[in-house]
Amino acid sequence: MSEPVPTPVQLNRTSGDRDATQPQETAEREIDPDATTTVNRGEAETETSSAPDLTSDAALDAALEALLLVVDVPAGEELLADTLEQPVRRIRQALQRLSAWYADSERGIDLRRVGDGWRFYTRETYAPYVERYLLDGQRSKLTRAALETLAVIAYRQPVTRSRVAAVRGVNVDGVIRTLVGRGLIEEAGTDPETGGILYCTTELFLERLGLSSLKDLPPLAPLLPEVDSIDDV
Repeated sequence: MSEPVPTPVQLNRTSGDRDATQPQETAEREIDPDATTTVNRGEAETETSSAPDLTSDAALDAALEALLLVVDVPAGEELLADTLEQPVRRIRQALQRLSAWYADSERGIDLRRVGDGWRFYTRETYAPYVERYLLDGQRSKLTRAALETLAVIAYRQPVTRSRVAAVRGVNVDGVIRTLVGRGLIEEAGTDPETGGILYCTTELFLERLGLSSLKDLPPLAPLLPEVDSIDDV
């Protein structure tokens, strides 16, 4: 049985339907590049405008507080300046202003400069409560031997292991490994005369003691013998 032949009316209707839909499909495919650029620019402007204006000192202080609350180690002034896109001098002035404000208002925390950076610390008055809360009586303290060894290195650095042992009168190999493992001391080259490894304290050592530099150490060094007068063991 032969298929029916479409009439001229049906052909015209089919052709008309096709012509009617074609402009819509073409319009859907065409994208105005100018419109796309405008949209992208608008999104970028929205992201930029979402950052707060740091023109005022109060806004800058708040931004610095937000950053310093999340740092693991003291943050340097240049890093903070780069992050906030501000001059280093203005960042330094803001940090000093904040530090003075926390000290004068007797808050529970202090903003201190330690080494080359700044960080929040618990005010010494409330340190016992913080320790009790965090450690619950299970503090891992350094042994007396470790503290004595650390003191010798701090006041006579850079110094070799054998000279530290000579000052203390005992073997310090295990203690040295412990102090290195805790990040309190590190290797600082070799002694040109003996070839022994030299040790010195780290930034973490200063941070743990709340010192800006080794010059802030108490005057204990005169009680220790000069390392040059000690023979290597």
